[in-house]
Amino acid sequence: MNPILFIAAIIVTWLVFTWLLKVVKTTLKTAVIIAGIVLALQVVLGIGPDQVVQAIADLPQMIQSLFSKKS
Repeated sequence: MNPILFIAAIIVTWLVFTWLLKVVKTTLKTAVIIAGIVLALQVVLGIGPDQVVQAIADLPQMIQSLFSKKS
C-alpha cells in the first residue's frame, strides 16, 4: 500500500472520528439541557412532559394566529 495514501486515510479517519465525537457530545448536552428544563417545569410549576409536547405542537398555529391578527 502506498504510504501517502495510508497516511491520508488515517488523517481522514481521525477527522471523521473527532467530528463524530463533537456531534455526539453536542447531542447529549442538548438532551440533558432539555431534560433539565422539563424536570424543572414539572417540579416547580407542575407542568408535565405531555403538556410541554402539546404546547410545542400548538406553536405553529399560535404563531400563525399572531401574524393573521396583525394584518
